[in-house]
Amino acid sequence: MESICLFDLDHTLLPLDSDRAWGEFTTRLGWTDAPTFAQQNDAFFQQYRHGGFDIHAYVRFATQAAREHGIQACTLAHQAFMREVIEPAILPQAKALIESHRQQGDHLLIVTATNEFVTAPIAQALGISDLIAVQLKRDQQGELTGDIDGTPSFGPGKVVRLQQWLDDRGLTWSGIRSTFYSDSINDLPLLERVNQPVATNPDDRLRNLAVQRGWPILELFTTT
Repeated sequence: MESICLFDLDHTLLPLDSDRAWGEFTTRLGWTDAPTFAQQNDAFFQQYRHGGFDIHAYVRFATQAAREHGIQACTLAHQAFMREVIEPAILPQAKALIESHRQQGDHLLIVTATNEFVTAPIAQALGISDLIAVQLKRDQQGELTGDIDGTPSFGPGKVVRLQQWLDDRGLTWSGIRSTFYSDSINDLPLLERVNQPVATNPDDRLRNLAVQRGWPILELFTTT
């Protein structure tokens, strides 16, 4: 039986929100107005934490700077973002957790609600080749449109996307052993679907639920 280990990314393997950090990085580049961006970003973050999050509206907001400056400039900026922000945030304890599952022979997979432009290089830096992330639509020139391609990997969408991933490989839930590490109550649909949910640096609601249900709680690091 194949064993699959799933990881959320932000505040789970990373002690930060990569989407938020990327937005703040582009603000430092002068690509967005700092006060306006911060106000809108905080509003979306509160929706994410407390309910009512519109991921389609968020992706249009989060990709606005990329759409205005073009994918080539964004790709170069993202390389600097990786060096200055992400690589210092890849901590030894996260690497050790990943490596422990790799040594056990688990198939490793990141399942994140952050978009693939931001997260694909991060997954590569973590040494995880399989990534389920929000897919972004592009026009004929390869530029981002601000729309989502297919089902967004957020909330129950993570279960849908993972089912597609299993189907593509001829796998079934009954034919695998599955573990999922996540910090967020928004990931409850997938946490309830796997064999072994692990509340990792959990938010308050997930922590309380994990205690009630007897799920393991992993304090991988103090989130920021």
